[in-house]
Amino acid sequence: MGLDAYVNTFGAVCKAKYGERLRKLTIDAQFTCPNRDGTLGRGGCTFCNVASFSHQVAQELSITEQLSQGKIRYREAKPKQNADKFIAYFQAYTSTYGEYQVLMDKYDEAVGDGDIVGLCVGTRPDCVPDEVLDLLVNYQKKGLDVWLELGLQTANDATLHKINRGHDFACYCDTVARARGRGLKVCTHLILGLPDETHDDVMATLTAVLKQGVDGFKLHPLHIVEGSTMAKAWRSGRLPLLTIEEYASSVGEFIRHTPKDIIFHRVTAYAKKPMLLAPDWCAYRWNGLVAIVDNLQRLGGQGDALEGR
Repeated sequence: MGLDAYVNTFGAVCKAKYGERLRKLTIDAQFTCPNRDGTLGRGGCTFCNVASFSHQVAQELSITEQLSQGKIRYREAKPKQNADKFIAYFQAYTSTYGEYQVLMDKYDEAVGDGDIVGLCVGTRPDCVPDEVLDLLVNYQKKGLDVWLELGLQTANDATLHKINRGHDFACYCDTVARARGRGLKVCTHLILGLPDETHDDVMATLTAVLKQGVDGFKLHPLHIVEGSTMAKAWRSGRLPLLTIEEYASSVGEFIRHTPKDIIFHRVTAYAKKPMLLAPDWCAYRWNGLVAIVDNLQRLGGQGDALEGR
């Protein structure tokens, strides 16, 4: 049995609504980040590779061309699957960090593709002014499936400071209230295994986020990449990382304490070597997922802990 048997997954929700699982086509629209351009700082978050999300592809290809190539790659990789509808995913850097007209032009170019039925915009909680939220609402009114993906990582202010996020949990709460008050769906991105955080901290973050209201989650294990500040701490032996068993156990409890109507966009992630330094299990796409499914199969699925099972 797969993850869909135990979790309300984004793929299953899309298949029920559109008749197929929607593929997110990632776009590098040459945005930057206030934690890199000097507005907040220049070092970025400590887990981030300062050379990541290279603009090389974006400099060569327009948004339209990136979408076209993404569709070709997916259809070639999955020739037996329906692949008629896609979501434009502005992933690289902070995709609401720009002048209003620039943002609108980029979003318009993406949703102008006839195969695009949704728009997912990844950003920071401190870079979402009201005018951008209203812009996203306009796309939703046109029938697009719109998601605002907020990189929170943790609700613990001490940890947020330690990893150099440049914002606090109160900032996230404000953005969520303004977004959901407009009817926009919010997917909250969290990292498990951050420095000095325990499983209890993860569950405290879950409780805090649920209290504010949320529509979806995206979970990642902390992994160390070349070029990050954390890479130095890891090389010096000062940064312990979660084993695959620890990660699967923590994610399993997280899922069991999450209401069944909330959608999980992702429950794990992987990275490629040589960019990935550690842990080694994050180098393989399916390892984390298999361990999580095994945990859910043995101990229960989404929302079960809330039902006293």
